[in-house]
Amino acid sequence: MYTSFKKSCLFLLLILFISGSQADGNMSVSKYSSDSISDELVITNDTLDGFCISSSGNSVPMIVSSSDFPGVIRAFRDLQRDISAVTNAEPGFFMDTIHSGKRILVAGTLGSPIINKLIKSGLSIAGIEGKWETFSIQVIRNPFPGVDEALVIAGSDKRGTVYGIYELSKAIGVSPWYWWADVNPEHRDVLYLKRGTYSNGPPSVKYRGIFLNDEAPDLTNWVYAKFGTVEPRTNPPIPPGIANYNHEFYCRVFELILRLKGNYLWPAMWNNAFNEDDSLNSRLADEYGIVMGTSHQEPMIRAQKEWDRRYLSTLGSWNYVKHGDTLRQFWREGIRRNKAYESIITLGLRGADDTEMAPGGPEANRSLLEEIVNVQRGIIADEINRDVTRVPQMWCLYKEVQDYYKDGMRVPDDVTLLWAEDNWGNIRRLPVKDELNRTGGAGIYYHFDYHGGPRSYQWINSNPIPKIWDQMSLARQYGADRIWIVNVGHLKGCEFPMEFFLNLAWYKDSLTHDNLNEYTRRWSAEQFGEAYSEEIAGIISGYSKYNGRRKPELLAPTTYSLTDYREAEKVVDEYKALATRAENIFNQLPGNKRDAFYQLVLFPTKASAIVNDLYVTAGKNQLYFSQGRKSTNDMALRTRMLFQEDTSLMSYFNNIFAGGRWQHFMDQPHLGYTGWRDPPYNSLQAIDLKQIELSDKPLMGVSVEGSEKSWPNATEKAFLPEFDVYNRQSYYIEVFCRGKSDLEYLVSTRNNWIKVSSTSGTAFPDKRIWVSIDWEKAPKGKSNGSLIITGASQEVLVNITANNPLEPAPAELDGFVESNGYVSMEAEHYARKTDGINESRWEKIEDYGHTLSGMRAYANAYDSFNPGINAACLEYRMYLFTKGNLQVNPVFAPSLNFMPDREVRYAISIDDEPPRIITLLPGDYDAKNGNTDWEQSVSDNSRKGSSHHSISTPGYHTLKIWMVDPGVVLQKIVVNTGGVKPSYLGPPESFHR
Repeated sequence: MYTSFKKSCLFLLLILFISGSQADGNMSVSKYSSDSISDELVITNDTLDGFCISSSGNSVPMIVSSSDFPGVIRAFRDLQRDISAVTNAEPGFFMDTIHSGKRILVAGTLGSPIINKLIKSGLSIAGIEGKWETFSIQVIRNPFPGVDEALVIAGSDKRGTVYGIYELSKAIGVSPWYWWADVNPEHRDVLYLKRGTYSNGPPSVKYRGIFLNDEAPDLTNWVYAKFGTVEPRTNPPIPPGIANYNHEFYCRVFELILRLKGNYLWPAMWNNAFNEDDSLNSRLADEYGIVMGTSHQEPMIRAQKEWDRRYLSTLGSWNYVKHGDTLRQFWREGIRRNKAYESIITLGLRGADDTEMAPGGPEANRSLLEEIVNVQRGIIADEINRDVTRVPQMWCLYKEVQDYYKDGMRVPDDVTLLWAEDNWGNIRRLPVKDELNRTGGAGIYYHFDYHGGPRSYQWINSNPIPKIWDQMSLARQYGADRIWIVNVGHLKGCEFPMEFFLNLAWYKDSLTHDNLNEYTRRWSAEQFGEAYSEEIAGIISGYSKYNGRRKPELLAPTTYSLTDYREAEKVVDEYKALATRAENIFNQLPGNKRDAFYQLVLFPTKASAIVNDLYVTAGKNQLYFSQGRKSTNDMALRTRMLFQEDTSLMSYFNNIFAGGRWQHFMDQPHLGYTGWRDPPYNSLQAIDLKQIELSDKPLMGVSVEGSEKSWPNATEKAFLPEFDVYNRQSYYIEVFCRGKSDLEYLVSTRNNWIKVSSTSGTAFPDKRIWVSIDWEKAPKGKSNGSLIITGASQEVLVNITANNPLEPAPAELDGFVESNGYVSMEAEHYARKTDGINESRWEKIEDYGHTLSGMRAYANAYDSFNPGINAACLEYRMYLFTKGNLQVNPVFAPSLNFMPDREVRYAISIDDEPPRIITLLPGDYDAKNGNTDWEQSVSDNSRKGSSHHSISTPGYHTLKIWMVDPGVVLQKIVVNTGGVKPSYLGPPESFHR
């Protein structure tokens, strides 16, 4: 039993093993350090080496000082419940009283009486003293008279102790998601911890948190159902019908944040006021150890709704020019109310409801905003500390506010600059060299959910962690490491990326570009055990990657090509395969794991599969209508059936799953978008489903892969895409009914090297016939052939071309080979990689991109590089049959110009031609609504480069991609020699050796 338990208890810490013992009985510890996520906290049943936490129905007594922080005592109570949940043996809990016995479990913060005593008994605090949020877990011998051993969790400060407590909870198998996602721990009869010293901290980002935003309808409706409404009152004014985001709700959120090693929260604010809706909210946040803030548009610890409830009906939205005295008093009251609690105070001013402060931008309003910041800091000095630099403050440079900074506005150096990405996960700005010495530092406001243009995405997780890693590791590299906060929408659905984001903020250098898949596997093991962890990780990575390449809210019947590269069918098949794998695992899991697996894995995978299938089916309805197919109506019916399947799945999640525990968390509409705003309810009204009237007499139709046309109606000749000996393709022809009755057909080939899957049959209403080539019989060189389809007294000729060149032979090919007018190459399949100066290199980010992985331009530098001189380079070898002009379209991540005024560029060359620098983004690029280029790039979650080249001779050629500006992520290269067809994902990768 302990073998599997040892594997399942994953611990992202260094293990420091005992190397010997001193004469006084205290331990001498040999230390070595690593932040690698491959390290584990070892649980063992070897009583000679292990500290017994629980065995034979008895758990070790737990001791804490009553004078320690309330949040520490409360978290220690959580550990007591966690040990009981795992072992069914609840430990005794004692404050101040040293329970005599062989072993005890102690928790405390430096300075608490019990820790002071333990230091005298040999407790080492060298690794934690004076540090921020750092903890150690260690075993010491003879800590008190009558006690043989103590397992001690010691924290440098209150959160350090809390994190150490929760780390032990996680190590014994209790997931941070035990409550919010019903993750049940494995039962264990015995728990042993290997003796040693385990320590971690300080975190790599000081403040790490989440923002509950865009919380209606899901989270707000759930709160209504669970906690009711806030009692209306006049002082402070609270109108009727306000969802009761009370302390019972927030205490669950506080605990989750701490278990994930976060410490910071922006509360729900669409229609709520954290400090006034429940007077216990702010006090309990501070007791738990949560640093509270308010959103980018709510300065001075005052919620917008606090203003609206008092003044909206008489004064309107806040306006400093019109109501300066009122606003100043409003702000002063907020600072005074919360001054005893740990907060980060938002400075500045924006308009209500996420709008600009006033028309005219920085030119008209900069001096006013500078005055406002000065006034706000004066209030903070009056109410909290005359040395205002000792009070944490931040200025969030969100949307148009960044323009004020660009225009020259500055705030004092002790104020943190909270840079924001573009709401779609692409960082807009990072600190430059001369900003690194600011005492307030910098941070990032990030999004997993967004209500706004070009399209709201609020329904389901569409955030692959490779993209999060790419952007947030850049943030840390360039010094934006004071505050990280992420908009998690209604919280549920963002469990996996949320934990990853906070882990990335805590663990310095342990999460890298090449261990993201292993992170996902370990996370899966922590929730569901080792048995299926690798397969579950593949499902989680798969559905989030697929949703990330095109968010479900952005799908349309025409998103994926229905005719070229079998793109739409492949997309649907990929989703269905994931859903099938998830269903199979669900059916094999024990009953107590199924609720968690359903909500974290099966439901998002299945729901995403249905929605993609629905849009592709609707696309087929429209295509088949244009071709006159009888099955047009079948596709309309199937679209409606998929809509009903989606409706039923949402209803099941809300009302039946887990006994209705998470009712309303699937209230968010996701079908029926016509603009940026989410529709009021799911519908098919935005899809033009076609119905067709059919002839009574039998009529034949034929379509071929690669064309929207149908025959015999089309005037041009029917051609299948070219076959070649390298890819050895099979292409399809579809015979279909254009009348009401069934259709009998015959297929005859004119060349003995053409093979078909069917020579006769009945189309009811459609029949797919596969065509391939017998390469043993195919002539050398390029050959033309044909086949004939007859039915209903009609005949259609389909032309076929087979390319069987004399050279290069498939077995002798070195690199990629052209086919059907293109060469398509995945970025990671380079032939050669050359590094540049200043540690510059192309590094692979696992699973980042639409199709495979990404190659990121990394450099330990702010400067750009000179291609051909000192720049890193990727080389791709390819064999071309075409000479003359060609176009190269590399596909990149939609990364932005995060260094001010620096362009985003790469360089390209073929063979010995000089590298040409290509600009993806100009230095003054503005990522905002109304910029159609930006809107397209975030919708596609990619950006394409373009360059034209001339090839004088067929044969082998080498394409080179050079780094120019760091941060560029190359994902795919398409060389178009004249045959690339329109598609969303681009042509599939070419044959290569």
